[in-house]
Amino acid sequence: MAKIGLYGGTFNPIHEAHVHLVKDFADRLGLDKVLLMPTFQPPHKQAHQLASPEDRMAMCRLAAAGDERIQVSDLEIRRAGKSYTAETLEELHRLYPGNQWHLLMGEDMFLTIDRWYRPETIYRLAVLCAAPRSPDGLPRLEKHAQFLRTWGAETVLCDIRYLPVSSTLVREAVAAGKPLDGLVSPGIARYIREKGLYRDKEGNPS
Repeated sequence: MAKIGLYGGTFNPIHEAHVHLVKDFADRLGLDKVLLMPTFQPPHKQAHQLASPEDRMAMCRLAAAGDERIQVSDLEIRRAGKSYTAETLEELHRLYPGNQWHLLMGEDMFLTIDRWYRPETIYRLAVLCAAPRSPDGLPRLEKHAQFLRTWGAETVLCDIRYLPVSSTLVREAVAAGKPLDGLVSPGIARYIREKGLYRDKEGNPS
């Protein structure tokens, strides 16, 4: 039975903190593989300046390059509509039966997962794996993990070093004409520049 991680998100764009989190989770949990899965349309939030699915997929592939454990899946993009994790996990279990799935997430997602669409299905189909996104986040995660376990969820908390990078920060740097060093990989920075992403229709910073 393979241990597979699922790391979904808008990835608008995928950045260094995302990659750091995925690789550290894979190391600590002994994952055989991690699927990066860009959402077609995030159900929980409004995505600002959302790049096309094709561009977000391409940037995820650039982020995964060089680590054979990390693969990029277009499952939610092909399905279109709002991307619900419960439905995604059901489809993954149909496509890849007999594997153990680990749902990888940061602090904000873990603390709200009980309010997601059909959370009981998520608890049944995946181990919930979370890492803090703030200096004092681990105690909050531990408290919520206790609550989730009362509903049958299996949880794993990893105190992974938090990198203060966000997709919003990347888009703001593009808008201000600032370099993206330390925010995204050089390949993704080049892709954003060549494709003119996160700029207005005239090609100027938005």
